[in-house]
Amino acid sequence: MDQGTLAARQFGDTAANYLDSSVHAKGADLDRLEALAQRLRPVRALDLGCGAGHAAFALARGGATSLIAYDLSDQMLTVVEREAQARGHAGIATRRGAAGQLPFPDAVFDLIVTRFSAHHWPSVPAAVAEAVRVLAPGGTFVIIDVIAPESALLDTILQTIELLRDMSHVRNYRASEWRSMLGVPGLSAAIGDAWKLRLEFASWVRRIATPERRVAALRAVFDDLPAEAREYFAVAADGSFTCDVLWLEAAKRG
Repeated sequence: MDQGTLAARQFGDTAANYLDSSVHAKGADLDRLEALAQRLRPVRALDLGCGAGHAAFALARGGATSLIAYDLSDQMLTVVEREAQARGHAGIATRRGAAGQLPFPDAVFDLIVTRFSAHHWPSVPAAVAEAVRVLAPGGTFVIIDVIAPESALLDTILQTIELLRDMSHVRNYRASEWRSMLGVPGLSAAIGDAWKLRLEFASWVRRIATPERRVAALRAVFDDLPAEAREYFAVAADGSFTCDVLWLEAAKRG
């Protein structure tokens, strides 16, 4: 089974959990997306790797009139369709596919947003190239994702726990890596900022249905963390911890 199939199956089996997840359904970044939509008034927007659709819903609240929620998982898209109807967001349509192969014409979107998805993409550079291709000149590209610390030790620890929890995980990139990957012809220099996100251990593993043998392995890793990692991630006795989230925003040159 390839990584894309694994990710689609993994998130298909747990799709409903992501609609109600407080980590995904709440956050100042969603308010910020709503405000961005109000400011830009995009005619055409894409939620890339939409999951349960929270970014799309925020853009719709901000006034985006034509939205496509795009994801590999049919079950996730079913959740989005049902919830969009319940919330009265008639402008949201869904489309299935991979981030690195977008089935859209050139220069068709005014705004592309991806939130908590890119760490599952097999090739971020391929996805960025596709996003730039389908973004209209002057359009905006926003990336929101958990990032790895610049420290090699802390980076390795984060990737370890992420992979133990979810075998479809590819990589949480460092901020420096993200800025490099966005430094492509056609995009303006990315601007952004980071904040801390608290993850409660029990709901974190329950949301993705991590098998018990890997939950046990996670607890063993947390128990044996070096002091500097325990301090950086603010690891609690129950395994809850804090990670870094980055917002990056770039515009397509005209």
